[in-house]
Amino acid sequence: MKELQLTGGARVGMANATFPFATLRVNKDSLELNASIVGNLSFRPSDIISIEPYTMIPIIGQSIKINHRVSSYKERVIFWTFKNPNSVVRQIRETGFLNSENVRNQHIDKTIIEKQSKGGPPIKKGFAIGAIVVWNLLFLTDFIPFFLGKTDGFPIGNGVLAAVGLLFLTALLSLISAGFRRLILKEGRELNDIKKIAIFTMIISGFMLLQFGTMIKLMN
Repeated sequence: MKELQLTGGARVGMANATFPFATLRVNKDSLELNASIVGNLSFRPSDIISIEPYTMIPIIGQSIKINHRVSSYKERVIFWTFKNPNSVVRQIRETGFLNSENVRNQHIDKTIIEKQSKGGPPIKKGFAIGAIVVWNLLFLTDFIPFFLGKTDGFPIGNGVLAAVGLLFLTALLSLISAGFRRLILKEGRELNDIKKIAIFTMIISGFMLLQFGTMIKLMN
């Protein structure tokens, strides 16, 4: 087997990406776990201590645990799969990635080293913090007056609509604008690192905008 590619879920540290927002891709030279905004991890064979089956709940809780020595990554790295985890480990071995000879002859891959030095998540930390702050402030413009008794009815107004609309716009621009992606993504990251979660976010936020807009019209 030259390359193995599986779709599933992932846990990196305490953060979790549900199915189908994680992709595991393995060949003889590298193992990549793309868990969207949770983390995009790249490993050389020499980075791996072991890969073992890890089961919490039969069938729905099956996974493999990647034990590694990359200091910039979270220690706990798990890939969730509906497949038998023993079978997944065997398929990884069949790619040659865990071959001991391959580890000894492994040349330093500058691309992987650069990704590891930037940590897991593809989104710039500053942008992520700023987006969370703005999101919460917009929600508070509707919720604070409601809890202070200054407004009647359900606390959905222009603040909530602006927050959800901004989320929709951010997801859309991340899909269609290379310039915007350069603004929000770490150097070396690309559309494929966030594509699935961006599409999902755009669909959910678009649906929320329609529902909230309808509710506001009915209340007025």
